[in-house]
Amino acid sequence: MKVVILAGGYGTRLAEETDIKPKPMVEIGGKPILWHIMMHYAHYGCKDFYIALGYKGEVIKKYMVDFNSLNSNLTINLKSGTVDIEDGHKLDWIVKLVDTGMKTEIGGRIKRLAPYIGNETFMLTYGDGVSDVNLHDLLAFHHSHGKLATLTAVQPPERFGLIEIEGDEIKEFNEKPQTDENWINGGFFVFEPEIFDYIEGDETLWQKALGELTKDGQLMGYRHSSFWHCMDTLPDKYYLEKLWQSGNPPWKIWE
Repeated sequence: MKVVILAGGYGTRLAEETDIKPKPMVEIGGKPILWHIMMHYAHYGCKDFYIALGYKGEVIKKYMVDFNSLNSNLTINLKSGTVDIEDGHKLDWIVKLVDTGMKTEIGGRIKRLAPYIGNETFMLTYGDGVSDVNLHDLLAFHHSHGKLATLTAVQPPERFGLIEIEGDEIKEFNEKPQTDENWINGGFFVFEPEIFDYIEGDETLWQKALGELTKDGQLMGYRHSSFWHCMDTLPDKYYLEKLWQSGNPPWKIWE
């Protein structure tokens, strides 16, 4: 299954890091958070990635181009200029890096990927959140309800907005303050290709598209009550780093 990862934003609340790199390249345990997200999907057999680039997209391009050499032993023949990659763990991933514009809204970035997705179900998530969500169960839930869209609903700290769920259907999608008992949008979506019809172009806000899906009864919520955390600020980065250094980070479900 194709996996879209949104990696084009500025990450302004992580400016200490994102002045020189895009937010998905901020490291946890010496690896970009983008790598952690991709390892999660790959664990469930989802290895066909489409990464929507924007701000400092060249940093992600360079990382992916150099990935094997950065994670392997090398023999370099300085005379011939040849480089032999040895002993590395080569991943069987296909990664499509797509420039989706510097100022494009999230909805527009997703719309720009429509030609690559085709007429099939696909997954999508943000490039700054990690979780231990079971993707097989998420996909099974999506297929069970027959609607166009599923988001993973989570219960994180108070600073986020809320969604209202009745049964499994999203009834309200907004950015209001919330209490500990409310659910919010945690990403880790599953979509049918018809969702592209809800996005007009580059200036379409993602909240607007999700709101329209909600009005049409086409957005469902998969409740995930286990681990989820978004790396939105430096304290978030430090928290995730502390979990990684503990030796048992809750989102690391791969071997």
